[in-house]
Amino acid sequence: MSELTDRLTSLTRDLILIPSTDRNPDERARAFQFFLNHLQSIPGVAIHRYESGGYESLVTGPEGTRHPEVLLCGHLDVVEHPSQEHYTSTIRDGRIYGPGAGDMKGALAILLELFLKAHREQPGISLGLAITSDEEIGGMHGLRYLVEEEGLRCQLAIIPDGGSLTEITIAEKGILHRRVFCRGDAAHAARPWLVENALHRLIERLAKLTAHFEDLKSPTGPDGAHWYPTCAITQAHTPNTSINRIPGRVEASLDIRFPPPHSINSMEALIDDLLGRGEGLEIETLIGAEPTELDPDPAFIQITEAVTDREVVRVRASGGSDARFLCAHGTPVLLSRPLVGNLHSDNEWIDIASMETYFTICDRYLRQRFQRQSTAPSS
Repeated sequence: MSELTDRLTSLTRDLILIPSTDRNPDERARAFQFFLNHLQSIPGVAIHRYESGGYESLVTGPEGTRHPEVLLCGHLDVVEHPSQEHYTSTIRDGRIYGPGAGDMKGALAILLELFLKAHREQPGISLGLAITSDEEIGGMHGLRYLVEEEGLRCQLAIIPDGGSLTEITIAEKGILHRRVFCRGDAAHAARPWLVENALHRLIERLAKLTAHFEDLKSPTGPDGAHWYPTCAITQAHTPNTSINRIPGRVEASLDIRFPPPHSINSMEALIDDLLGRGEGLEIETLIGAEPTELDPDPAFIQITEAVTDREVVRVRASGGSDARFLCAHGTPVLLSRPLVGNLHSDNEWIDIASMETYFTICDRYLRQRFQRQSTAPSS
């Protein structure tokens, strides 16, 4: 391994050891301290810490520059796993395995190294770094807060949280998270004729909903993607603790993803119509985000192809990222990353060799971008 690969591997594995999940604010704070320990060694950079809704964010860049030319963005939160013992890492077959390895602690290690290297070599360079801690639950208190409430801006952002090494994301579906509540009357399960079972009622309505989304499937789409609306029922539960009791209340959570021309309003109206409000049924929107269009810099594409010796593929993503908060203000976002797999599962991984390759791509791009600006004729 090269010295750079050794550093990236060590940083990633150290970060994986920290269970920085939504339920562990102390561990999220420990992860932020990890970054501070590295960033505070660089002279001439200002570090700003923010808090919203119990979630911390960190923004750093050259002193006296509120809006950097380029902003590196990442999130340190990872999804929950059953026990503390899950938060370890192993190296097998050239990959780092562990919770958050691919999403996105390996990428964060790369961003940190890029930032440190750039500021050591070019003090005062207009390069910033933003780290948030709530992307996995929607990013409302992280990058959205920084952009909308604190006025964070840049001319271009790099977010290694989508696509792949030679796959650059050009569009992301919109996101709609909704919770459905159905109320009825509780009763003994031996006498079901006494009440209308709220669970039965909700199941019937959800079956109607899922059947409709099945009909929306398109056999082919752009880039071979599943470029049509989808609806996943991700949670369903009642307050029941006994098997012989008909519940008086049941709720379910829906994760809806949709491409243009659909919108938040049109999808909410569709869900309302299919499920039917009233008669003991309520629907609450938790998160809503419109579809996002991205326009990657041709220079980044050219450098990616030169470094990898492979043609770049422009892809559309069914998932979403924090890119939407910057794109909403017209900020271009570069959305690709190293090779990763099994995201959010027990065997999540990131390919070590591709980490150095991705670092090289970004390093060359930043060097070229800032060199081009420094040599541009003054007006």
